[in-house]
Amino acid sequence: MARMYSRKRGKSGSKRPIKRVLPVWLRYKPQEVELLISKLAKEGKTSSEIGIVLRDTYGISDVNLLCKKKLSQILKEKNLAPELPDDLMALIRKSVEIRKHLETNVKDQTAKRGLTITESKIKKLTKHYKATGKLASEWKFDPERAGFYTK
Repeated sequence: MARMYSRKRGKSGSKRPIKRVLPVWLRYKPQEVELLISKLAKEGKTSSEIGIVLRDTYGISDVNLLCKKKLSQILKEKNLAPELPDDLMALIRKSVEIRKHLETNVKDQTAKRGLTITESKIKKLTKHYKATGKLASEWKFDPERAGFYTK
């Protein structure tokens, strides 16, 4: 099936192994991993950045296999989860950057289209998160106040 916002098809790339077994060489215990996750979250890293650090530095390929909980669940238990999901925050940051770019480059039509696409993705994700209960039902994306959410 084709992608929604481009004319491309398919989604090639590396895939996870089919066999979901804990590696033999992994020496970390679930409690140690939870402490590492909380330490990295207190440093201000997002859950995706934490996953990358765990994979590249510590060799922990899958937190869910080791701890029997997802990384976001661990953050929620330790009260370190952000109020907005990471993917929504990334899209909001992107829209703020595009708006900042459009202030100086008014005639950039490609950027205007990119802003339209980004904000429609935000609207779609917001609708999904409200339906699943991850966002409050009265939460609304306001492009004028969106700079408040960036770092």
